Amino acid sequence: MSTPPSKSHGRKAIRPTLKPASLMDEAPDLVGVWQARIITLFPDAFPGVLGQSLTGRALHEGKWQLHTHDLRAHGLTKHRNVDDTPAGGGAGMVLRADVVGPAIEAAQSHARGRWPLVYLSPRGKPFDQAMARDWARCDGVTLLCGRFEGVDERVLEHYGVQEVSLGDFVMTGGEIAAQAMIDATVRLLPGVLGNAASTEEESHSAGLLEHPQYTRPSEWNGRAVPDVLMSGNHGEINKWRRAMSEELTKARRPDLWSRLGLDTPSK
Repeated sequence: MSTPPSKSHGRKAIRPTLKPASLMDEAPDLVGVWQARIITLFPDAFPGVLGQSLTGRALHEGKWQLHTHDLRAHGLTKHRNVDDTPAGGGAGMVLRADVVGPAIEAAQSHARGRWPLVYLSPRGKPFDQAMARDWARCDGVTLLCGRFEGVDERVLEHYGVQEVSLGDFVMTGGEIAAQAMIDATVRLLPGVLGNAASTEEESHSAGLLEHPQYTRPSEWNGRAVPDVLMSGNHGEINKWRRAMSEELTKARRPDLWSRLGLDTPSK
């Protein structure tokens, strides 16, 4: 039996609604708590990995909330159809605007304050650490998970939906991408990570890749932990870590290094 969230993480929000109970989320909204709302054909895919480790514990403790909206609940006819053939011909199927639209409205009826509405699309703006930080400062985010050949363009235009991509590749749907983006965002919320300083030294947080990490034993398979890390001289340790971050960024991500404008990347 799950333990109800602590009152310190918010209180129930009571809102009048004309929606039938079958379309309502089981868990009540908590005022002041960051929310992720997922519009998907596969609600059972969630929380998935988000229910594990730090994000899972924070979810259980009420430090953030996850709600799914089943696209099939807005399907048409007795078969709950959600898609149709592309206008103009072509392979595959397209999610209908008259199905996705009502699903968006159901999800956004819970939105408040600054709340991005995002479609996970390979043609969207690349997701990065800066976007994760921005989402973490919002009140919540709604993610539309596409399937098949995509979503009718009219619904994206009508609701001003942002398109965001996990990378330059194509997946069968947006559910895995949604979990990755939520994970990157939730860990930045206050109180989710035990040591907030750890987020400041991670890859991409300062525009550089993270320096190498070591722990016990001091020697393994003939390889020793660098002497500077065992010296106790924190000034020298910080200098070494910065130098290693710069070296790794130059070698592995010259695009990031160039963006920083520190100098010309090594050939």
